[in-house]
Amino acid sequence: MTSDIENANDASAETGAEVPEEAGASEADVPAAEVAEPPRRPDVEAVVSSDHGDPFALLGPHKGDDGALIIRTFQPRANRVIVLDAGDGSEVAELDRIHPDGFFEGVVADKPEYYAYRLRLILWEGEQVVEDPYRFPPVLGELDVHLLSEGTHLRNFERLGAHPTSIEGVEGTSFAVWAPNARRVSVVGDFNQWDGRVNPMRLRHGCGVWEIFLPGVGRGAPYKFEIRGPAGNLMPLKADPYAYYCEQPPKTASVVHGLPQYQWNDHEWMANREATSRRDVPMSIYEVHLGSWRRVPEEGHRYLTYRELAEQLVPYVKEMGFTHIELLPVSEFPFDGSWGYQPISLFAPTSRFGPPEDFMYFVDQCHLNGIGVFFDWVPGHFPTDAHGLGLFDGTHLYEHADPRKGFHMDWNTLIYNYGRTEVFNYLLGNVLYWMEQFHLDGPRVDAVASMLYLDYSRKAGEWIPNQYGGNENLEAIHLLKRMNEEIFSRFPGATTAAEESTAWPGVSKPTYTGGLGFGFKWNMGWMHDTLRYMSKDPVFRAWQHNDMTFGLLYAFSENFILPLSHDEVVHGKGSMIEKMSGDFWQRFANLRAYYAFMWTMPGKKLLFMGGEFGQWHEWDHNSSLQWHLLDYKEHSGLQTLVRELNGLYRGTPALHRIDAEWQGFDWIDANDHTNSVLSYIRKAGESDPPVVVVTNFTPVVRRDYRIGVPYGGHWVERLNTDAAIFGGSDVHAEGPLQAEDISWHGRQYSLSLTLPPLATVILMPQGW
Repeated sequence: MTSDIENANDASAETGAEVPEEAGASEADVPAAEVAEPPRRPDVEAVVSSDHGDPFALLGPHKGDDGALIIRTFQPRANRVIVLDAGDGSEVAELDRIHPDGFFEGVVADKPEYYAYRLRLILWEGEQVVEDPYRFPPVLGELDVHLLSEGTHLRNFERLGAHPTSIEGVEGTSFAVWAPNARRVSVVGDFNQWDGRVNPMRLRHGCGVWEIFLPGVGRGAPYKFEIRGPAGNLMPLKADPYAYYCEQPPKTASVVHGLPQYQWNDHEWMANREATSRRDVPMSIYEVHLGSWRRVPEEGHRYLTYRELAEQLVPYVKEMGFTHIELLPVSEFPFDGSWGYQPISLFAPTSRFGPPEDFMYFVDQCHLNGIGVFFDWVPGHFPTDAHGLGLFDGTHLYEHADPRKGFHMDWNTLIYNYGRTEVFNYLLGNVLYWMEQFHLDGPRVDAVASMLYLDYSRKAGEWIPNQYGGNENLEAIHLLKRMNEEIFSRFPGATTAAEESTAWPGVSKPTYTGGLGFGFKWNMGWMHDTLRYMSKDPVFRAWQHNDMTFGLLYAFSENFILPLSHDEVVHGKGSMIEKMSGDFWQRFANLRAYYAFMWTMPGKKLLFMGGEFGQWHEWDHNSSLQWHLLDYKEHSGLQTLVRELNGLYRGTPALHRIDAEWQGFDWIDANDHTNSVLSYIRKAGESDPPVVVVTNFTPVVRRDYRIGVPYGGHWVERLNTDAAIFGGSDVHAEGPLQAEDISWHGRQYSLSLTLPPLATVILMPQGW
């Protein structure tokens, strides 16, 4: 039978109530586990449960009401904590453990509030001496807080993110992240066993930025942010939006790195860059996906590194005569299959190919070899990966809350809230970061049309009109204009390009005239029309003739780039050579004729890698280009043609000097649809020779084909795509051609030509 005293003891164990002495019990009779704990403090409980919104108000050194210095720390791995003098290492005091989970507190007599101390942790596995992050002052200055709150800090990348630094002689890393609606934010990493309770951050009111300096954390440390949302819910661990370096996917942590440091050698290029980006200079762009240009088969088909690409890709591009490389997005992205177009860390060059400094080396080598570097910039959307920007602080922070504005229907991605000043500042600061830190020569902005239109790819009822009832995204337009203004004013000789697929007016016109301010616009219409024509059997081309001529109706409305990009050789569209009609020989002849047509049309040139030698398979981002095909004369001949076209284009003012004005182009005959022949003149002015181009888009040799020319005298074939060196049938003129005094096509003089089959012939006056 159980006594009343035993019952009372059981009850006290359950309720924590004290058993009266008169009941016959003493403290010595109560098991140790049943001794009542002191009452727990709510502020301490909040730290222990990782739910304290102002940890610096409790942790670290504070003056008590009596003026004594009180030090508090949360060390869940420690059994004891001893305060050491930072100067001589002597023991000053031992802190009391006031919470079983590892919260320590104690009075340190006769010390000032800003006393420099360290903590000796007595752990199960030994001892460890550490600095206390909570004794250090704020990371951000008041000016930074002000500019960040305004969204006008164009060097935001110098303040937000992770920066190795020294404070009061102590080495460590300062962390800062924008999460204004979070209830609590912590830095987590190997340095604290990824325990979000250990290093909660300080909130800087007014700008919504959380910050902390963590002593002892240096370069190479992986980290993320643990964020508790406004409702108290823990978010998935978040990568740093301002990280400069990341773990290589599939790992997803950010890595402490700091602003990349590199000793640049491209001073001459930067000083004279303007000569490479004007409308009147040649621009032939080689578009590259760094992960698949070439692999290393003997090492498991691994990627080339940035430095290996500098050693192999740069000489190749130089030998081929291209003026610029355009890189598919290099900012870090989690999914290889997005090719970089769904980025997570906009400030970090992807670690797939090496650290940021190696990417700088790659750009430097390009410039030292006279090659400009454009980069794909993706401000139109971002992926929904849990460690990314979506619901970053538990709210729709970077994206619109309403899916009619914040969700991209085509790509299942999120759309930035361009109207939020901090998001606007994030994107603007990012593009300026790439330009300044990496010496890049300009962004090609991806999917501009999806940014411009609120109803892009949406049905009625799936979008929200702007304040004036229209479908224009006014905030995105403002971002694009501001971006262009900042780049052109801050970086002499740099330029910008827009992938814009609609008839939006003034994409490449200055902002002061109402334009978007881009330097160039991709001519998507020209590309679609001409590729459709080239895919037709020549017997049907007579009825598609306008596909090759229509582009000239608007060719001078913008500063155009003629793009044969990566988008045209994926998703079942086939490679460039596969798009051509006819048998094996005709496909190559068609492509040679088409390339020469493209290189002699008004507009700058862009060709995706592999197209220059007739990559047979559709592009695969997971494998190398088919370089072995160069062992075959048809492929090597096509490559030789592209090299010759680049040389001719760069060395012939008529082919590039008046590229965006009608005065640089004149049709000889645009209407010979019966024979599928086009003929035209390119001009640079009175002091430079004109170029006459004739293209025969049928597999028939046309003899005695007469065209009008602007001058009498002798004319010579400057390039013939049917030449044997290019893999053609070698139908060509024997020696110079004499222009006869026979009026033709409205001109006094004319030439009688033999047109090779499926070929383009480029003629110039002899001895000019």
